[in-house]
Amino acid sequence: MSPARPIAITTGEPAGVGPELCVHLRADSRRRPVVLLGDRDLLAARARLTGVVDELPDFDPVNPDQPVSLLHVPLRVPSQPGRLDVRNAPYVLALLDRAIDGCRDGSFSAMVTAPIQKSVLSTPAIPFAGHTEYLAERCDVDAVVMMLVGGGMRVALATTHLPLSAVPAAITHAGLERSLRILHDDLVTKFGIARPRILVAGLNPHAGEDGHLGREEIDVISPVLEALRAEGFLLQGPLPADTLFQPRYLDQADAVLAMYHDQGLAVLKYASFGQGVNITLGLPIIRTSVDHGTALDLAGTGRADGGSLLAALELAETLVDAASARS
Repeated sequence: MSPARPIAITTGEPAGVGPELCVHLRADSRRRPVVLLGDRDLLAARARLTGVVDELPDFDPVNPDQPVSLLHVPLRVPSQPGRLDVRNAPYVLALLDRAIDGCRDGSFSAMVTAPIQKSVLSTPAIPFAGHTEYLAERCDVDAVVMMLVGGGMRVALATTHLPLSAVPAAITHAGLERSLRILHDDLVTKFGIARPRILVAGLNPHAGEDGHLGREEIDVISPVLEALRAEGFLLQGPLPADTLFQPRYLDQADAVLAMYHDQGLAVLKYASFGQGVNITLGLPIIRTSVDHGTALDLAGTGRADGGSLLAALELAETLVDAASARS
């Protein structure tokens, strides 16, 4: 990927903090070229509301090296900070579609996503599980892995946005093996780690305690780990989740695979909230995101912390640089 190609940033739910966090990026001249995807009037209004006065130039694909530019995608209806409107759901999806298409056709080198509101996008007829699942579908891949980076940790998830009651049935031989292969391959190809060392959490308390607290470790997790170790994977586990997040394990590992969302992310977000980055593994494109939600109560106040967005942009830049060096 050419370093001259800009990174696309989707500005997310228009009623949330995404638009104002994005317009504040224009003051940072250290970034590689970025293009903000969003409604021109919305971003201008949010900029004025939060104290940014300079205007964004329009994105010019012929001259894409402007530090920060705007690719106008029109809102369906006007948006006010903190006030959700389901009529703008198609707008939010249009931002994602334009960024994905630009990454796939080579116009953009990567995409960074500001937060969205799943309650606006999901309907009984068309459920929307989240960014991660939508990206997998649009990129025509069967499976992806959600990983967060922050606090000196990389924590990936074997399952993502599921009710806790549905998690045990979702931990299958095929699914767990697929998640570990994706995690391993992207640590090699995207992060440049030749032989990744991965810690794998158990599902149950005390990693099942030899079957007394559950058999998922015995019946599913351990057999998968043993099979992949035979192929040369460096895997440790299944480990009790309440003890693996300590230096004696983490200092010897490149990533952790947790079995479900809060098992892994509660620890990582405690260590890095506001500075963490979400990255989707297994895609043919580079995608990073913030580690927080839309923060409707902060929208338009100017008090939202842009640290996670900057960290997501910095990680995207690092991965683009690495990809460029390999090509």
